[in-house]
Amino acid sequence: MKIYHHYSIYGFSNTYILGNEDTKSALIVDPAEISPLMIDQIENNEYRLSAILVTHNHIHHIRGLKTLMRIYEPTIYASNARLFGIVCRKVRDQDMLEEAGFSILAIAVPGHSQDSIAYKVGNVIFSGDALHAGLIGKTTSSFNTQALAERLNSRILCYDDDVMIFPGHGPPTTVGTEKRFNLGLRPGFAKLLHPNYDFFV
Repeated sequence: MKIYHHYSIYGFSNTYILGNEDTKSALIVDPAEISPLMIDQIENNEYRLSAILVTHNHIHHIRGLKTLMRIYEPTIYASNARLFGIVCRKVRDQDMLEEAGFSILAIAVPGHSQDSIAYKVGNVIFSGDALHAGLIGKTTSSFNTQALAERLNSRILCYDDDVMIFPGHGPPTTVGTEKRFNLGLRPGFAKLLHPNYDFFV
């Protein structure tokens, strides 16, 4: 598996292309914006774009979806039945998907948004905005923050320390690093929040 990272100024969001050299097919995770470089990467590697994995429906993570659908015919996986009027294949917690020669586990982690899904592909988790390096996703209340932290501990941080995490914003990290250093996962963190509490995502 090859992972190509693309950074979008719109929303400061990450998009990932996963290429499978054996099947010559690819996936895209969270198409924030589509650039000529991304299209060149798919075409020059002679990949067939098999699927798009959407972690949640916030606009700065799916803005490029309509552009991709004008060029390719991938299956879109999301918690939503439709995005921009485009039909999606609805995924639920613990669904196993097979696309581009990859086995993909869907992991529901609502909190930052109710439709948040992380995807585990091999030794890599694409966490969307649920989990970032050093932070957890912004929520609407301290109760939801605590609930999200509990979900992350039981559903994401249960994996081996060397599992890589590629978030919707910011740099990649590992399960082991987040277990040790993530501020949002520290006991009592949610109780420290106040009305002006805000993360950059």
